[in-house]
Amino acid sequence: MVNNEVGLGIDIGGSGIKGAPVDLRTGTFLVDRLKSPTPQPSSPQAVAKVVAEIAGSFDQVDPDCPLGVTFPAVIQHGVARSAANVDRSWIGFDAGRLLAEETGRRVYVVNDADAAAVGEHRFGAAAGAEGVVLMTTLGTGIGTAMLLDGRLVPNTEFGHLEIDGHDAESRAASSVKDREGLSYREWAEERLQRYYSVVEDLLWPDLVVVGGGVSRDAEKFLPYLHLRAPIVAAKLRNTAGIVGAAILAMERFGKRA
Repeated sequence: MVNNEVGLGIDIGGSGIKGAPVDLRTGTFLVDRLKSPTPQPSSPQAVAKVVAEIAGSFDQVDPDCPLGVTFPAVIQHGVARSAANVDRSWIGFDAGRLLAEETGRRVYVVNDADAAAVGEHRFGAAAGAEGVVLMTTLGTGIGTAMLLDGRLVPNTEFGHLEIDGHDAESRAASSVKDREGLSYREWAEERLQRYYSVVEDLLWPDLVVVGGGVSRDAEKFLPYLHLRAPIVAAKLRNTAGIVGAAILAMERFGKRA
């Protein structure tokens, strides 16, 4: 029977594929995560082989433990509908089926921002939050995820809202701050405030969580934002996706004798 206190999560990114066994009681890794370079080209078959190697590397995980996998795409019922930073051959591909065949496990595939939001809700900055929680990841673009009373509403793309005639992330992503040489205050007051105000008027979130690498410097820009809802920095950093994927896989498949 599956030990439902230990999960397994793998995070597929454009440059690296990372995985670890997760203590589902605490949201911590049982051992250090393993990381392998994302193969180039990052075709489905090549990526699946790396995922299988990582998934089979942990003695702490029951052979029948389901596997949660994050992927940088819109995911509908295991099928990738887009492809960000990976080979475009993934589009329309049944990622869940391929990864299940390659790993010999039941596999739950989820958008990377969605997985991170679940991790943050269970063990991070949004722990126990009720109502609508919006997570945004500020990086090359703007990734978003939304939870309602802890339940994921998958595949939101609020980073691509059209605001003032522009795709939102083309004006407000942290990459834009760097490219245009904006200070944190300028970025917050001139770009992020406008973005979050529009999103808040559409969704009326109870809490906004800001992730992405720039969240490490949250104290440099969050104080300049003025919203109705509290806005806080993510806590789990780069572990959130693996944790969230492991949680979702276990909840999806549960125990099996």
